[in-house]
Amino acid sequence: MELAEKKRVLRDMLFARRFEERCYQDYVQRKIGGFLHLYPGQEACAQGVMEAARPGFDYVITGYRDHVHAIRCGTDPKHIMAELYGKETGCCKGRGGSMHIFDVEHHFMGGYALVGGPFPLAAGMAKAIQLKGGSEIVICFLGDAANNQGSFHETMNMCSLWKLPVLFVCENNLYGIGTSIYRSTAVIDQYKRLSSSNIESDVCDGQDFDIVYEHAKKAVEYVRSRKGPYFLELKTYRFRGHSMSDSNAYRDKTEEESWKKRDPLNILYEKLVHEKVLTAKEYAAMDQEIMSYIDNEVVPFANESPEPNPEELEQYVLA
Repeated sequence: MELAEKKRVLRDMLFARRFEERCYQDYVQRKIGGFLHLYPGQEACAQGVMEAARPGFDYVITGYRDHVHAIRCGTDPKHIMAELYGKETGCCKGRGGSMHIFDVEHHFMGGYALVGGPFPLAAGMAKAIQLKGGSEIVICFLGDAANNQGSFHETMNMCSLWKLPVLFVCENNLYGIGTSIYRSTAVIDQYKRLSSSNIESDVCDGQDFDIVYEHAKKAVEYVRSRKGPYFLELKTYRFRGHSMSDSNAYRDKTEEESWKKRDPLNILYEKLVHEKVLTAKEYAAMDQEIMSYIDNEVVPFANESPEPNPEELEQYVLA
């Protein structure tokens, strides 16, 4: 990837950070209700993988920390914010909320609150692509704690047997809600668990966009060439608690500070400054432009959008 192109990548990651920070503010102000799981600290994961894939063409599915993944697939941030506000103009008409962002048009097949829920759904989509002879792949983002679900092992076995075109991306942020991976999981290195399913796997630093991108390119190419499924583990860290209801008191502050020194935005920013393709002044202007867009377009759109009509309460209910 050209250095000049990485300026756009940095902007995308910075936008993701500012969008999530604004979600935090609006939740505190009770403009957003329900559960809210934020992504700061993990931006290089979604960005690196989606840069290697074909957003809007390939299918993406994930868990409930899903706003940034939807944005990277092409969903309008205004429609996501409206969804968080519970408004009719939201991507799910205000019925889904934070944990259930969905956008069929851009092939973002949803965030799911059920832990382990996306695994078999990803396999099903991949099987459909295989039967139809399509060239798309399915990218399933998952957290490390979900890998202890029975659906994980069952799905991996099926994907391997049928050589399904699905890339599993494990965003290993070391915690399942408030429980450390060292207290809950026998095999800490998640990529090693795929040996039992005979699935090609790899692991890399999830804080450095360049590293994620290079490993993701290899993984995407493997899956798209129909060699079978692939599992990529990204070592990352969330800078906030599991959700807005999480006081984050269980984590060692020294650990938190050490990870914050490896902020994915700072890593890429410092590289671009070193290569003289970006200045501190340009970065500040980029940040200001992003904040202006969020403050003057994204949030007002959500604020001014209509509430769902109570008479349509049952309109989208299956049964």
